[in-house]
Amino acid sequence: MSKPDFPVPGGTLSVGEVARRSGVAVSTLHFYETKGLIRSLRSDGNQRRYPRGVLRRVAVIKVAQRTGIPLAAIRHALAHLPQDRAPSAGDWAELSRTWRAELDDRIRRLGQLRDQLDDCIGCGCLSLTACPLRNPADALGAQGAGPRLLESDGA
Repeated sequence: MSKPDFPVPGGTLSVGEVARRSGVAVSTLHFYETKGLIRSLRSDGNQRRYPRGVLRRVAVIKVAQRTGIPLAAIRHALAHLPQDRAPSAGDWAELSRTWRAELDDRIRRLGQLRDQLDDCIGCGCLSLTACPLRNPADALGAQGAGPRLLESDGA
């Protein structure tokens, strides 16, 4: 096996073993690696080998994704953690504090969106001049009325 550029206490795991133990597909692990979320070593036969701490990293990634944290924000946060060990409870506490304000803001915006939906119930096309979701403050009024606006932006 090639010499790692970070210590690997407790040995390494194959990509298949990490997939089996973490519950994610091998292709997902490869994707995470290309996005800089996890790192692998290469054996002399050029096979991926992961430090055991990657299991906890994958768990952190999955929890963060489930809460709606974008992968770029996850990558940024994980970049500040040491590569030579699994994220600790303290690391998770710091990550969750970092993401809490973003989640609180998203919850606030979703609540506003939910509350505005009732005003659209009779519209159907979401192109009325008073639509607070599709056309707030009639910003699209200069382009004309009609549901064709929904098709022009891929919505």
